[in-house]
Amino acid sequence: MSMTAIRAVEPRSPAHRAGIRAGEILTHINGHQILDVLDYKFYSYDPRLEVVLKGADGAQRTLRIRKDEGEDLGLEFETYLMDRARSCANNCIFCFVDQMPPGMRPSLYFKDDDARLSFLMGNYLTLTNLSQREIQRICDLRISPINISVHTTDPQLREMMLKHRRAGEVLELMGRFAQSHITMNCQIVSCPGINDGPALDRTLRDLAGLWPAVNSISVVPVGVTKYREGLYPLETYNKDTAAALIDQVEAFAAAHLEKTGTRLVWCSDEFYLLAGRELPGEDYFEEFTQLDNGVGMLTLLTREFCRGLELMEPEEMAGATPFAIATGVSAAPFLEKLVEKAREKCPAICGQVYPIRNLFFGETITVAGLVTGGDLISQLKGKDLGQRLLIPAHMLRAGERVFLDDVSLDDVERELGVPVTAVAQDGFELLDAMCGLEIAPRETIQQEETEYFRYN
Repeated sequence: MSMTAIRAVEPRSPAHRAGIRAGEILTHINGHQILDVLDYKFYSYDPRLEVVLKGADGAQRTLRIRKDEGEDLGLEFETYLMDRARSCANNCIFCFVDQMPPGMRPSLYFKDDDARLSFLMGNYLTLTNLSQREIQRICDLRISPINISVHTTDPQLREMMLKHRRAGEVLELMGRFAQSHITMNCQIVSCPGINDGPALDRTLRDLAGLWPAVNSISVVPVGVTKYREGLYPLETYNKDTAAALIDQVEAFAAAHLEKTGTRLVWCSDEFYLLAGRELPGEDYFEEFTQLDNGVGMLTLLTREFCRGLELMEPEEMAGATPFAIATGVSAAPFLEKLVEKAREKCPAICGQVYPIRNLFFGETITVAGLVTGGDLISQLKGKDLGQRLLIPAHMLRAGERVFLDDVSLDDVERELGVPVTAVAQDGFELLDAMCGLEIAPRETIQQEETEYFRYN
């Protein structure tokens, strides 16, 4: 079947009313060829459409559709992208996928670098595999924002880090996007002694030169697992080097704030945890643009949690049963403070926080999102878990009850003998979970061909 074949038509949708049938192929909307989901979403926005469809027998027909502006046509395609996800053409020295242990599910070894997933799902792309047609389409459609993994703007250094001959073109491409008024959010995976220090100063200056098209920049520490045999030698950040990088980034941000009214660049929470420093306050993070990179995430969680405490009556907390929280090593002290805040308001709150050492990937990995079911079982078995265990929802595959090591939530519950509740990164929901209150289910978008998990 064609990559644009229609799998289903939503009942009572504009497409259903117009008589579009499953199995047909959508070829054009208002004269524009439809190659993938970006074309489909952009050109189907208008209230009056002329669509061209091709049947299984090759016969074409044209339909005219009236609908509300922005209303979805109601078509479901064979794949979410109406195409295959595009794989990464780089061989980055810090690639996390290259550091995965053998024998895991195939989707975890897929490296995506797809502009469409950047627009639609917030994924980051390196720009190295964009064709001239795709670059021009981004400029023509002016779809924003686009999320870019920059890492460095030094052409030679970027070519070395990404191992791609086009890697040094990043600043030129970003300049084209800026001229087309495309908003860009940028990510820098910082590797000690490689793209920090003077190289980072240069990168920040270059990106600031594209402000306001460059809307935000996050700096996150490289993740290094124990599976690096034959790979580029990388160091990890320690307390002193993390503190030095924070000072460097904060100094640049302060100067940019004075000139423009925005800091533009932020370190991820993980740097502050590594350095043993207090997290900045809520106002520091402005619009929390880089939450998905772990920038300001714990500060926002604290704000929501404390607001929830203010609104919650003590009697709502009085019936809380004893619980345990399992999380990564870096966030455990932070969550212990939140449990103590809840206990101050209601002494009936009884919870224990367990930091889980990452034996699966290696103990240099300290974030909660990469904790596996096997490590939960081995380190919590026989421990006092109260009557229930709370875990961060991003330990699990999106929309499923499976950890990265393919251990299921059911396996963990059976081995530990307590029910396990996956809690979203939301302070209100965390407080409700501590109090034993019911958590409303959340809708998730399930991607069909690849899966993505956070490293922060």
